[in-house]
Amino acid sequence: MLSGAQIVNRTRSFLPGLIIAGLSVAVGFLINRQWANVSPLTASLVIGAILGNLGLIPAVADAGLRFAARSILRLGIIVLGFQLSFSEVAHLGGKGFIAVIAVVVITFFGTQFIAKLLGVSPGLGLLTATGYSICGVSAVSAMTGAVDGDEEDATYAIALVTMFGSIAIFALPVLGHLFNMGNTRFGMWAGSSVHDVAQVVATATAYSKDSLSGAVIVKLTRVVLLAPLVAFYAYKHRRGAAQVPDAPRTSPLPLFIILFLVAVCIRTTDVLSTRTLADFKNFEKICLALALVGLGAGVRISKLRVLGARPIVLGLSSWGLVLFTSFFTIRLIPLNL
Repeated sequence: MLSGAQIVNRTRSFLPGLIIAGLSVAVGFLINRQWANVSPLTASLVIGAILGNLGLIPAVADAGLRFAARSILRLGIIVLGFQLSFSEVAHLGGKGFIAVIAVVVITFFGTQFIAKLLGVSPGLGLLTATGYSICGVSAVSAMTGAVDGDEEDATYAIALVTMFGSIAIFALPVLGHLFNMGNTRFGMWAGSSVHDVAQVVATATAYSKDSLSGAVIVKLTRVVLLAPLVAFYAYKHRRGAAQVPDAPRTSPLPLFIILFLVAVCIRTTDVLSTRTLADFKNFEKICLALALVGLGAGVRISKLRVLGARPIVLGLSSWGLVLFTSFFTIRLIPLNL
């Protein structure tokens, strides 16, 4: 147990970094307000990376930025659970649920296989696979927190899912019209293949307003799968750590994953008002944005250059994999959403 004086001293050590992160997030949200297509999370990550690579962050801020990249990240993932409901899965039916699982599984393991072929690090392969198969930035952040992932790997994975998810907003509607897809079917395709929730909404509405409902239901079903996937790898990570001599004993599942599941259960009961859910959503964005400033600040572009073109090839290959897999599997989903 920490004494009162130790808690005060530790809090003081966090303040400089948290102030820098807070100001960066404020700028990120201003950028989003000016250019709606730019996510405040992505903007915050880029701002943190710019400040870190230009040497504008004093050493006294390191502790606070690390606290944001770890502890505040976990808090944001917990609050994300209040946006998800298990009842959404019921709208898909059995075939639909199997189809979504197929997309997630093929993309997740296929991306890691491609990463291995390309000689990309297992950490980057795992985080990229999580982001592409589940829900972009949030999924990468959750897996990073669960397995104590490398910050540079996390930043590169986030960059990949952001870049190709943004391309999808413009490319998928064109492909949808080319293939003469109906509104509902296209929405399902967008929901099962595009990464972030915001990108799914933008892609679906760019095609037709009638595509949005199916897109959101399919997307949220993918997001619900984040919990068991991250929980498994968190358990695997902690089990491996426990086998190291003299390693501290840890819970088989991190507390933030357990609380994430509790939040999803609470949301499923529909006891929370629309206003409360909106407040949670805003709070989640702020937490994740603060965390991404911390992650970005710890990245050095000079080190990322060593990776070369392989991560780009990985991102492009994984994007093609999820697009083709979802295009064929969504035909199993009934059109009654």
